[in-house]
Amino acid sequence: MIAAEQNSGLSNPQNTDSTSWRRDLTWLALILVVWFGLFLGSRPLSNPDEGRYTEIPREMAATNDYVTPRLNGVKYFEKPPLLYWLIALTIEVAGVNEWTARAWVAIFATLGCLATYAAARGLFGRAAGWWAAVVLATMLLYYTLSRVVILDMPVSVFVATALFAFLFGIRAPAGPGRRWLFWAFYASMALAVLSKGLIGFLLPCTVAFVWLLVFNQWKRLRPCHPFTGALMLLAIAAPWHVLAARANSDFAQFYFIHEHWTRFTTTVHERYQPWWYFAPVLLVGIFPWTVFAFQTLRVNVRGGWRAIRNERADEWFFIVWAVVIFLFFSKSQSKLPPYILPIFPAIAVLIGKWLADAWRARKAPGLRAGLATYAILSALLGLALAFWPLVWSVPEKHAAATKLIIGESIWFAVIFLGSAAALAWCLRCGKMRGALVVMTAGFALWLASGNHLGDELDTRSSKPLSLELARRLAPGDTVYSVGEYIQDVAPYIGREISVVDYLGELEFGVRAEPEKTDSRFIDKAEFTRRWLAFDSRAYAIVRKRAADRYFSSLPHTVVGETSRYLLLVNKPDAQ
Repeated sequence: MIAAEQNSGLSNPQNTDSTSWRRDLTWLALILVVWFGLFLGSRPLSNPDEGRYTEIPREMAATNDYVTPRLNGVKYFEKPPLLYWLIALTIEVAGVNEWTARAWVAIFATLGCLATYAAARGLFGRAAGWWAAVVLATMLLYYTLSRVVILDMPVSVFVATALFAFLFGIRAPAGPGRRWLFWAFYASMALAVLSKGLIGFLLPCTVAFVWLLVFNQWKRLRPCHPFTGALMLLAIAAPWHVLAARANSDFAQFYFIHEHWTRFTTTVHERYQPWWYFAPVLLVGIFPWTVFAFQTLRVNVRGGWRAIRNERADEWFFIVWAVVIFLFFSKSQSKLPPYILPIFPAIAVLIGKWLADAWRARKAPGLRAGLATYAILSALLGLALAFWPLVWSVPEKHAAATKLIIGESIWFAVIFLGSAAALAWCLRCGKMRGALVVMTAGFALWLASGNHLGDELDTRSSKPLSLELARRLAPGDTVYSVGEYIQDVAPYIGREISVVDYLGELEFGVRAEPEKTDSRFIDKAEFTRRWLAFDSRAYAIVRKRAADRYFSSLPHTVVGETSRYLLLVNKPDAQ
């Protein structure tokens, strides 16, 4: 038997460890692909973000112009193009739909969890790796944003991989392994820059600098291969910026000044929030693992500054990571909940380590209190969901989905009340591992179940009207978005649209090329003239509350309707 073990390689710890890594990563990848891919196309593209970030790649694929991003045919330099390129690739292969639009965001969410697993396992052991990946994958905000076409998921993953690579790089001895880790640090920052701009470079460098300064780790920085690393960063990130600037003389001022400096320092984008805005976003965003956040922090501050600086400097890298990015975005004059997503992998590693220790010991200071807190919250949520239909009525805009909403509320109540009851039983019997499994499984079931409501509750979507419009459209017909630019119309109908009485975020692009845009971005008077000309069929999508303003004196036929929008045509015989 011993000989058999030797021949199979099982007696070699290094071989066993390598096999364990490959097996874990394979299984984890399969689980995560299913987890993030499940019901990915179950709801329409949401307005405005998903419509915008699907239309730009659609136009790239249609025009083969991958240098100048365009939204509805006008220049759109607010963000760099990496995610656009990837979505355009899937569109070229499989066409435009919710799956092709969201697939890459789900892939990035999967990669983020795999990187978090690898970092936690490399630092704190296999169990910590598994728990860190589970924690990150089931955090409320992380899971929610894994299903939305926005740029925050890719940039958060690349920022995380950069910081993971930096931490492992300074721990590695001089040699090829250390050099490759630092190259990964620089390459990840470059990809982060291509994902969402200069914060992809600024955030990792700031976190690393603050940690090196506070914990006096400068000696561990050498060698960090700055020359070859800088060349790699520039080779990846610079070409698109250079090409875009050469093709568009107005690119540099708008992209670097308006979209970076002005966005951070002023309220020009009308996203101002108070300084404490991200505190509740973070507490809710990492739910349900918020119940273990205090215990995790208490473990890492135990022993005072001397112990922290000498024994737990690496653990505190993740705390510095979270604090620096939190403060950075809190200082910004432009705030939205997804901005702090890059914090989540760091928090997941720390909570994952704490949970792994608690799992091994079957108990830990604060474990029972955290589980009991979640049981109480779960019970309260379950009772609220069970009884709210008796107290409040379904909002009028969702009246058509009343049965679905009440049915889902009852199902959610069953999940939360069932989890609370099972947790109470486990705590009473002292089954801490069972309680952790119940908590994780119950919340994951609720997250997955919530996908079914998206299609019915998204009143901002124009998908039903857009599909009806696509069915009716002939080559010579014109489509108008009246009073606003409804972002998801163009992706669903596969063509640019004309816009009446609105510029908004398209103003820069419209002003930049008036010779190309004046005929499609028109005022009310010009729209009235064209609508009455009857030389071609014209369709208009307008918000119901604005319909009288534009159409009270114009002939029109309603050919489609949602709770929010009307689809009108100027020729009553249109079929």
